[in-house]
Amino acid sequence: MAITEAIKEFQSSSSDTGSSSVQIAIMTDRINHLTNHFKVHKSDKHSRHGLLKIIRKRQKLLGYMKRTDLSNYYTLIKKLGIRDK
Repeated sequence: MAITEAIKEFQSSSSDTGSSSVQIAIMTDRINHLTNHFKVHKSDKHSRHGLLKIIRKRQKLLGYMKRTDLSNYYTLIKKLGIRDK
């Protein structure tokens, strides 16, 4: 999923580009892209550090969303295929 597709799918209004669900969708797209990158470039340590930062930021946003909007949290996880523990 491209970034523009993620924004269009998860935005609540036409001008919404920064809500939690949109940010989580964008980060998930970047995480998936970097995961595929590491299958080819196994020793890319700098990008791996960036990936870990993105994962931590997404975890924080998911926690915020779980506290504030539980129903939207579960639908977002289901749409994105994120397995939350």
